[in-house]
Amino acid sequence: MSTNPNTAIASRIYLSPPHMSPNERDLLLEAFDSNWIAPLGPHVEAFEREFAEKVGVNYAVALSSGTSALHLALLILGIEPGDEVATSTLTFVATANAVRYVGANPVFIDSETNSWNLDPVLLAEELREATQRGRPIKAVLAVDILGQCADYDAIRGLCDQYQIPLIEDAAESLGATYNGKAAGGFGDIGCFSFNGNKIITTSSGGMLVTSKKEWADRARFLATQARDPFPHYEHSVVGYNYRMSNLLAAIGRGQLRVLDERVQKRQDNFRFYQQEIGKLPGIELAPELAAGRSTNWLSCITVDPELFGATCEDIRLALESENIESRPLWKPMHMQPAYAQYRVRGGRVSEQLFKNGLCLPSGSSLSTSDLTRIVGVIHSVRERKDAKQDFGFHNASSTLTPNALPARSPS
Repeated sequence: MSTNPNTAIASRIYLSPPHMSPNERDLLLEAFDSNWIAPLGPHVEAFEREFAEKVGVNYAVALSSGTSALHLALLILGIEPGDEVATSTLTFVATANAVRYVGANPVFIDSETNSWNLDPVLLAEELREATQRGRPIKAVLAVDILGQCADYDAIRGLCDQYQIPLIEDAAESLGATYNGKAAGGFGDIGCFSFNGNKIITTSSGGMLVTSKKEWADRARFLATQARDPFPHYEHSVVGYNYRMSNLLAAIGRGQLRVLDERVQKRQDNFRFYQQEIGKLPGIELAPELAAGRSTNWLSCITVDPELFGATCEDIRLALESENIESRPLWKPMHMQPAYAQYRVRGGRVSEQLFKNGLCLPSGSSLSTSDLTRIVGVIHSVRERKDAKQDFGFHNASSTLTPNALPARSPS
């Protein structure tokens, strides 16, 4: 909220809010009126079919969350207790949690600087040394960070070399491409999230995609409590209540129809930030692989406090004071108390990104005035720094000299 007591409180600008269109309401009411309220139904089947076509895979299974998709993917690929799974350290905790759900142990791999995704060079080192130790990595779970695909030419090649499966955590990258191919189809199994802050949302929900029918069938079986084909309830293995409801699938179908528009708007947001703050000293926007096309799900910057004159936390607090939400980049998993005991290869890049990184409002419903308001706050932080310097050098009535200026305390 504004620090000026005479100024009305400006409306809240959120980091990545849901963005609905009339399609979703119409389809949701149709599902409601049809009385297909319980899980499954015609909208689930249609959503799966339409989603698989959009992503360019053979099969899609609609689930209750992206996390459930990751969990099922690991089960289907035979990951067992005690196995080690190489995965990104710069990610949301759901990725690592899913590994622990099956009793396996995550091995965290640092980010590369040119995409912030899992570093294939470090992955190659880990796969080689783990094999030499006699405890080979059993799967790679690569994460597409902030709307950008990882370097799958390199990662897929390593998985093929070591004959281990690849899972693509595409929770943040629906609509992105790599070498012209859609995100989600680079692994043996791909996993998406439709959480409320994603590019498209079903309120909650997720999708597992694959080109193997037997894996899609297995996912559906496990996700519906693993009920065997008997007239009574018969269960030979443990199952889960992971299927998406027909109502949420109806919302998803409407959202999928405007996916391209939502992606375009987020890319436009990124370009606006690039133009308005990208040339400020000490500010850099997230990089993009030459082979990729990011959705810019979140537009993120890094801040060099020596050059900019303030930290990313200073910017975050200034934005919050004006009722604008922003957020630090993911805290690496190897720095999290719940995962500090697990092995990490590298770590310096992701640690630095967490220290100096900030996610700016990126929703597809942002207006030009919203964006102008956001960058105005960032410029004001810089201008306050410049004003302090000018005071020290140019205010003749001041007894301060440049050398006598009080040191800036770290935030």
